[in-house]
Amino acid sequence: MRNYSLLLFSLIFVSCSLSTNKEITTTSHPNIVIIYADDLGFGDMSAYKSGNLSTPNMDRIANEGIRFNNGYATSAACTPSRYGLLTGMYPWRNKNANVLPGDAPLLIDPKMPSLPRMLKNVGYETAVIGKWHLGMGLGDVDWNKSVTPSANDIGFDYTYLMAATNDRVPNVYVENGNVLGLESDDPLQVSYKSNFEGEPTGKDNPELLKMMYSHGHDNSINNGVSRIGYQKGGKSAQWIDENMADTFLVRAQQFVSEKRDQPFFLFYALHQPHVPRIPHPRFVGKTGMGPRGDVIAEADWSIGEFLKTLEEKGILDNTLIIFSSDNGPVLDDGYHDDSVEKIGDHTPWGPYRGSKYSLFNAGTNVPFAVMWRNEIKSGVSNALISQVDIYASLASLVGQEYPQKGDSQDMLDVLTGKSKVGREDLIIDAFGQKKAYRNGDWLLIPPYQGPAKPPWGVDAETGFSKEVQLYNVELDPKQINNVAEDNKQLVNDLLKAYHTAIQ
Repeated sequence: MRNYSLLLFSLIFVSCSLSTNKEITTTSHPNIVIIYADDLGFGDMSAYKSGNLSTPNMDRIANEGIRFNNGYATSAACTPSRYGLLTGMYPWRNKNANVLPGDAPLLIDPKMPSLPRMLKNVGYETAVIGKWHLGMGLGDVDWNKSVTPSANDIGFDYTYLMAATNDRVPNVYVENGNVLGLESDDPLQVSYKSNFEGEPTGKDNPELLKMMYSHGHDNSINNGVSRIGYQKGGKSAQWIDENMADTFLVRAQQFVSEKRDQPFFLFYALHQPHVPRIPHPRFVGKTGMGPRGDVIAEADWSIGEFLKTLEEKGILDNTLIIFSSDNGPVLDDGYHDDSVEKIGDHTPWGPYRGSKYSLFNAGTNVPFAVMWRNEIKSGVSNALISQVDIYASLASLVGQEYPQKGDSQDMLDVLTGKSKVGREDLIIDAFGQKKAYRNGDWLLIPPYQGPAKPPWGVDAETGFSKEVQLYNVELDPKQINNVAEDNKQLVNDLLKAYHTAIQ
């Protein structure tokens, strides 16, 4: 039944796209940029006044536009959130939409509707630059040849990517399906099953490490850091972590500069503050919170430089910018980097309970801001909105119809400040596709068997319990008081609405 629904969804989308496809100009539609942080918490953005970091450039987007207090990622982990953003479908509808290894096949079916293809169909130049983590190829990838299918096959004209995450192999950049910098006499080999003979690992050769792992992350070594998975060869192509922010920034600046005379869509996917957190020397010690704080400062600087480029090219006024994060924050996520020791009284999760991997609110209630100078008045919104809604909202903006079978809702008036009325409800998930339900001010977590903390050692709460949980996240943002027992009728009503919503 699900396959049939996806097929019907695709056919409706293609029909709508063909019927409305037309050339557009910069005067009829804005440029669109989504800046997507990785593991940035609600309290990590200083505009929310919940932590002690300073993020003036992130704040600029919020202060010159709209800052959303109830903006949600679709999942408390990266791969599923990116899937939801780019497809307009809840990730839990795809059983494979979990955190992927670096050699996973492309998760988004090229035949599916996608945000970049929708914009491409109406004349936008499209690009994704930065972290991908949605798979490439068909499995068993030969990284020494052009990898297909890839992000280019779901509607992006230009792609410059980290294949998975900075803590997973392969540690190389992939441009339009091709690994950059490979030499024919040193081919790249990748495995997530076993090491290659003679290759050092963090577990066996800790003396080679400049950053020690805390749990997992003890396989192949690149740039003095051990990762998840094994790789051999391709030494000339392997990245240097300290230069990664600059590398992605320069490509983003080049793209918008080259495409400034025509409408463009850029998905600028930052890698910070995901582990391993290794800032450029310019930012080391900048925050006093260790590498995690420093890479957030680095990310903020990158955003500032990118905004300067838009201004210098005279296109900032005609650019709609959406800033958010793929999930909530996490401290020790696999490396000893002083993230716990130097946190002080900073609260990355803001006023909420939870973290990355969690069904509690901080796992998915993330920074969310929209800026479009001269079109959006500055303000703050309490409207409930999800990243899954970006697809339908942008479709509405450019005159495309969004298929009713999708999960995305048209929130264009909410995004542009014309309405304060957001979603009535929302489904979110955590690892293992366990789901929670937000309805109004209520957050319902159905009963789940499972560990209270993720089994791989990270210090985070899953939110799993054998008992149903109900919290009013406005009155009880830290989710201290489970009021399910005192509100049995409400729990029954919400469970019924939840089960209806997941059909």
